[in-house]
Amino acid sequence: MPAQRGRLAALTEREREVLALVARGLANGDIAARLFVGETTVKTHLGRVLTKLGLRDRIHAVIFAYESGLIRAGD
Repeated sequence: MPAQRGRLAALTEREREVLALVARGLANGDIAARLFVGETTVKTHLGRVLTKLGLRDRIHAVIFAYESGLIRAGD
């Protein structure tokens, strides 16, 4: 959806990375290891993603990632 793609523009590149990894089902610790950052940093990025996109929780973030086209099934 174009409106959701526009909302992605509000995110930093790192926030988009974290969102994509969350949508792929990775836990915070796994994301931290993959991005070479601390787990607290991942939690901070995810919190900012939720706030900037007006999402309630991790599940809604996953739905948003798929609906916005950030990731696709099978990626």
